[in-house]
Order: sequence, then structure tokens, then C-alpha cells
Amino acid sequence: MEHLIHVLQTDRSDSEIIGYALDTLYNVISNDLEEEEQEENSAKQVDDLGSQFTEIFIKQQENVTLLLTLVEEFDFHVRWPGVKLLTSLLKQQGPQVQQIILVSPMGVSRLMDLLADSREVIRNDGVLLLQQLTKSNAAIQKIVAFENAFERLLDIITEEGNSDGGIVVEDCLLLLQNLLKNNNSNQNFFKEGSYIQRMKPWFEVGDDNCGWSAQKVTNLHLMLQLVRVLVSPTNPPGATSSCQKAMFHCGLLQQLCTILMATGVPADILTETINTVSEVIRGCQTNQDYFASVNAPSNPPRPAIVVLLMSMVNERQPFVLRCAVLYCFQCFLYKNQKGQGEIVSTLLPSTIDATGNSVSAGQLLCGGLFSTDSLSNWCAAVALAHALQENATLKEQLLRVQLATSIGNPPVSLLQQCTNILSQGDKIDRRGSKVQTRVGLLMLLCTWLSNCSIAVTHFLHNPANVPFLTGQIAENLGEEEQLVQGLCALLLGISIYYNDNSLENYRKEKLKQLIEKRIGRENFIEKLGFISKHELYSRAAQKPQPSFSSPDHMMFDHEFTKLVKELEGVISKAIYKSSEEDKKEEEVKKTLEQHDNIVTHYKKVIREQDQELEELKQRINTLTSQNEQLQATVTQQVSQIQQHKDQYNLLKVQLGKDTQHHNSHGDTFQMNGIQTEEVSKLKEELEEWKNKHELLQGQLKEKDSVIEKLSSSQLEMGATEQASQISKLGGLEHNNDLQKELEVLRSQIQLQSAEISKLQMENQKLQIMNATADPMLGDSGATAATSSELEGRLEQELKELKSEVKALSEEKESLKQQLDSSSSTVAILQDEKSKLQREVAESKKEQDDLLVLLADQDQKISALKMKLKDLGVPVEDEDDTESGDQGDEDEDGDEEEQDETAAVCYHEN
Repeated sequence: MEHLIHVLQTDRSDSEIIGYALDTLYNVISNDLEEEEQEENSAKQVDDLGSQFTEIFIKQQENVTLLLTLVEEFDFHVRWPGVKLLTSLLKQQGPQVQQIILVSPMGVSRLMDLLADSREVIRNDGVLLLQQLTKSNAAIQKIVAFENAFERLLDIITEEGNSDGGIVVEDCLLLLQNLLKNNNSNQNFFKEGSYIQRMKPWFEVGDDNCGWSAQKVTNLHLMLQLVRVLVSPTNPPGATSSCQKAMFHCGLLQQLCTILMATGVPADILTETINTVSEVIRGCQTNQDYFASVNAPSNPPRPAIVVLLMSMVNERQPFVLRCAVLYCFQCFLYKNQKGQGEIVSTLLPSTIDATGNSVSAGQLLCGGLFSTDSLSNWCAAVALAHALQENATLKEQLLRVQLATSIGNPPVSLLQQCTNILSQGDKIDRRGSKVQTRVGLLMLLCTWLSNCSIAVTHFLHNPANVPFLTGQIAENLGEEEQLVQGLCALLLGISIYYNDNSLENYRKEKLKQLIEKRIGRENFIEKLGFISKHELYSRAAQKPQPSFSSPDHMMFDHEFTKLVKELEGVISKAIYKSSEEDKKEEEVKKTLEQHDNIVTHYKKVIREQDQELEELKQRINTLTSQNEQLQATVTQQVSQIQQHKDQYNLLKVQLGKDTQHHNSHGDTFQMNGIQTEEVSKLKEELEEWKNKHELLQGQLKEKDSVIEKLSSSQLEMGATEQASQISKLGGLEHNNDLQKELEVLRSQIQLQSAEISKLQMENQKLQIMNATADPMLGDSGATAATSSELEGRLEQELKELKSEVKALSEEKESLKQQLDSSSSTVAILQDEKSKLQREVAESKKEQDDLLVLLADQDQKISALKMKLKDLGVPVEDEDDTESGDQGDEDEDGDEEEQDETAAVCYHEN
């Protein structure tokens, strides 16, 4: 071996001799012998030889590092033997070689490059190498996963044809299992990388599922196991829940249910699919609701749950398939009160189908419970117990179920029928284990009666039940019957512990006296301990899935083992307590329950008030922000109004200047008059002007009437507008300024009208002068022309003034409306703010009162707890911790410290 290693070190340039040396070392270390040689040599000797040679090789860590370097070579004759040799070393001395590779620089990364090799032989052997490398080593598993192994392996599986692929797909799936199993980090990385979505195409099956190859069955089996690794009950609940949701949203669960209901699927694949669906829906309400809606493709369609239960109670079905269906039913009901209610409702009288056309889940469970097959009895009993798990309401409702045993006899309750079958024991001829039926019924009764006083009362009401239990416990029976004795002791103990003393003949004290006389307390406790000491009990307590090597080993349910663990201790204590202690304990319990109810009520009230305060604070914050926005809007509008006022003043000044200019222009025309030298020319043109004067005189009359109408309408409109503006804007200073300015405009318009009338008077005077004297005719003509020109200019200016006044009026009206709306909004916000402040003050006052009441209640509770401690009863301080009202008080609890603690709690709230 030393010479071979020396060749590897010194002859690196000769790939051929390096390849021969690696092959030789592989043959020396490997145990992959031919079949004939395996028969001749014992496996033990071969293992010892291979391990010894491997130990010699890896004693020098440089040898493994050298081998990693050779694996990097691209030459096929070097790389392939190197991969095979390294795989063989890992098989022989896995942990040691893993540690050497882990500390080697880039050791794992070098091996990951094998998956990208274009030569399939090297790629496939690289997968085998990584399988050995990742076994039971979380650190290497994480490195491989973060080297993009998931992406590469899923690509290889897709290229090879998913479940239709060959042995390479199987190897890739085994490597994926190594990377994901019990490795929460890699599972989370797999989910976050959206690789769950890429698993859906694996489970696409056609209508014709006949003739599956053995390799396809193996591949699909491994794929289902890979899904189960991600949703295993042993994983952290948060990780399992997120994977379950991802499988539902990507359609993987729907695809699995399709396989579940398909025809022609091999039995082992169907069994593993049922187990996989079970864990995908376990404890996930969304997935459980979907599974409840799945129907089998039958005519008429039946729910998948009913079809599966039919297989479970059918004794001709394979044992592993029946176990899988039971597990599926248990997972469907796990933390699913809605599903539990639906199953129990199929048993209640109001919901049973009178026509008998369809079979319900409840009818199937009852049929299995009372069949002559002991395995069906056990499965149905456990399934019904899961429908009642941690659900007191359904336990009470199930007491209403009545069964018709035979024609002519009155119906009996389900509880009574279970006890009847239990008491008959071996009288009924059954197939299978004799003990199995009684164990199943006792587990059902214990689950049913636990934490349900009404069910205990119904059970004790039958006078034959207690004598049967005491008789079973008191007998000295064989080893098989000891399990039944222990369960009978548990059932009797539950009847004592959860007894509300409503039946005089079966009060707690009388039942304890009966145990003392007929059985003996020590003997009773010893028989009760038979359950937890049983080997099958320990197996069932390990994991939720019911997995048994044979039907005879099917005795305990996982959830029932939790119940036994919870009740065994408290029943033992209850048996040894005296009647006085029971009475005191009951009184203290009732008092504590009352006080707990009061405290719970006040906690609820305080919680509601805290929520209301939070809502009010949020509302105040919202209103405050709205108020700020509105104030900003008002400020912006005020600035806009100021800008409009400035523009209005500027227009007013310009209008005043134009008016003065027109007045001075008219005066100039009047002052100039008619010059003397123009009289002769005007005389010559007198006849021509007479005709024109008559025409102009008619036009002037028409203009006068138009001017008078406009003036009167303007005055009326101004008056109306003034009244409406005063009524709408009373009290606002800037609007008064606008009103005054409008008055100034109106006065200017009136001055203009006065000037027009003055000009009309002068026109009439000119006409009179024209009639009296010839020299004045020219003067009259010139005046008429001047008046005509002035009238045209006045009409144009009047129109412009009217349009400006109208525009200003509209603008003022819109500003006024905006200001009104802003003012009303501010007023409303102020009212709401004052209301909220009053409500907050009232809430604080109510909270102070509640804190005082809570302080009083805490004093009473602490006193009662001191009494309990004096009596020797263990008292838990969970309520003290949750309420936070006691804080770090001493147990003597003086009043000053309680007041301080109450004040601190008030400030914290």
C-alpha cells in the first residue's frame, strides 16, 4: 500500500499508472465481491479486512487530501477510480473519513462538482459518493445543500423521467432523504427555495395504472417518503405547518388525493400514499377541510373518508392498509373540532339517513365496533375515541346515540352497548385476539369518560358496571389479562376522579370504600401500573403512526398513552384522599373556580377596554392627521383668496384710471365746442347733416332704451346679490371687504349712467339750438357727431365692466363655498375630539374601579391558596403569573405592597 500511495504522489503526470494504482487500492479496500466469493468467505472476515486496509490508508490524512485532489482531475481514467475509491473508504470508515473531508479546504465543494460532470458514469457514481458522505453528518449535509445540491438533483430527476426513471432517480432520492431527514435547516432551505413546487410532477399518474415496473414502484415509494420527511410529526410544528401549507397551495396534496382515489395503483404505493396524505393534513385546518371535500369517483360519489373507513373495517383488506387508513383518520381529526363534529353528527338521531341509501362514517364505525372481527373492533374503537379527543361537547352529544340491537327490543345507548360487549368477554366467538376487543372498548370508554362528569354519571347509572370492574380487577388472571385489569382500574379511577356525586349510591367516598373492601388500595394501584409497564405501551408512546409487526401487537394508541400518563398520578392521589379532604378540596375548587371566573371576566373586560382605548387612540390619531390636512388646505385657500383680492384691487385701480380718462376726454370735447371758422363749412353741409341727424336721432333713441334697460337690470342684480351675500357671509371680515368693493363698483356704474343721462340732456339742448338759429346748426351737427362717438365708447366700456363684475362675483362665490365647507369640517372635528376625550376619561375611571375589584379578589384568592397549602394540597401559581397583579409580592401579602403592585399594573396597562 505504501508503494501504491507513493505512485499517487510522484507519478501525477502519468494518468494511466495513476488510474491503475487507484483501481488496485479500490480492489484491496472494497468489499464488492462476486456472488461465488461471497459464499466462500464470511461477511465478517471481509468486513474486517476492508476496515483494516481503510484504517491503514486514512491514518495519514494527507492520503485522503491527495485523493480529493485526484478526483478534481478531468481525465476519466483518474477521476472515476478516484470516486469509487473514496466511496469505498466512506463505506468502511465513514465518520473518520467525513471528518477529514470536512476539515480539508474546499473538500465538500470539490466533490459537488461531480454532479455537473457531463459523463453520466461519473455523475451517477458521484451521487453514490455523496450518499455515503452525507450519512448522519448534519454539518456536511448543510454544506452540500448550500452548494446548490437540491437544484442539481431535481434537474437530474427531471432529466431521467421523474418516477419513470431508472436507478439514478432512486439514488438521487436517497441522497435527498439524507439531506432533509432530521435536518431542520435544510428543510427550511428546501421550502424557501420553492423546491416543494417541483415535486408535484412526480405524482402525475394516468388513468391506466396497470403494469408498473418494479423500479417505478421503488421510485414512487421514495418520493412519498421524501414528502413525509418534510411534514413529519417529529419536525418542529412551525416548519411542518409551513410545508403543509406550501403543499396545498402548489397542488401537491390534490395530486396525492388523486392517486389515493385512482384505480390500479399497487397496494404498497396506495398504503404509503395514505400515510403521506395523513401527515400532510395532520393538524392543518385548511388541508383537513380540503380532504373532507374529496370524493371518490363512484356512482353516486362518496366522500373519500367513507371509502377509506370501509377498507379499515373490512377484514379482507391487508393489515398494513388498515393501519394506514386508521392513521389517516386520526390525522384528519387531530386538532380538528370541526371534523370531529361532522363525524359524531353522523351518529346522532337527527342526521341519520332514514332511507339507508348512503353509508355514513358513523354507521361504518358502529358496524366495525360491534363486528365479530377483533381487529375491526379495535380500529373502530380507537377511531371513535379520536373523534372525542379533548372535546367535552361531543362526549355529551354522543350519549344521545341510540342503537337498535334486535327487532322487538327497545334501543339501547351506545355507551350501554359498549359496556354490554365488555361484560360478555369471551362469550362471543371472535376472529383474532381475545384481548384486543376489550382493550379497544376500554380505551374508548376511558377517553369518553375523562373530563366529562355527565358521561361518568351515565356510566355509573348502570348498576352492573361497577361490580364488573371490581370483579375484573380483583381476580388473579394470566399475563394477557393483566392489561385488561389495568385498563379496568383506570376506568374505575376515572369514574372516581371525575365523579360529581350526583348519584347517591356511587359517590366518590362509597366507591373508594368499595375498592378498599373488595380490592385493596395497594392492589388497585399495582394493577393500574400494569398499563405503563407493558412493552406494547412503550412502543405506542414513541410516535403517532400505528405501526405493528402483527395484528396481535395492536393494543395501544399513541394519544391514549398521553391520557394514561396524565391520569395515572392524579387517580393514585384521589384513591388515598379522605372524604373530608375531598369535601374541602371540592369547596376550594368551587371557590377557586368562581374567583377564576370573576378574574377571567374582569380580564376580559379590561382586554376589551384596552382594545377600545387602542381603537380610540387610532381614531384620534386619524382625526388629528385629517385636521392637520384640512388646516393646511384652509391656509392654502386663504392665500389663494388673498391673491384674488390683490388681483381684484389691481383691476379696480385700472378701472378707475380708465373712467377718469373717459371723463376728461368728454370734457375736452365740450370745451372745444365749435370754432367760428368752421361755421361757413358747416352751413354748406347742413342739408347733408340733416338727413344723417334724423337717422342718428332714431339710433340714439334705440341706444337710450337699451342703456336704460341695462342700467335697471344691473341695479336689480346688484341689490339681489348684495342681499344674498350678506345672508350667506355674515360675520366674515374679508367677505365684508369684498362687499364694500362691490358697492364701489356699483357706484361707479351709477356715475357712468348719470354721465350718459347728462349727455342725453345736452343732446336735447343741441336739438333745440338747431331749431332756433342757423349759425348754431353747425354746432348741433358737431355735437351730435361727438355724442354718437361717445355713446359707442361708453357702450363698449359698460360691457367690459359688466363682464368683469360677473367674473369677480363667480370667483367670490366659489371662495365663499370653500370657506364654508372648511369651517364646517373644522367644527365637526372639534366636536368629535371633545367626545373622544370624554370617552377616554370615562374608560380610565372604569379601569380604576376594576383594578380595585381585582386587588380585592387577589387578596381572597391568596388567602384561599394559603388554606390549600395548609391542607397539603399542591397549588400552582399560573394564574398569578398570567394576571400580573401580584408581581413580586411576598406570600404574606400585606396591603401596602398590593396597592403598589396594582398601581404599577395600572401604569403598565
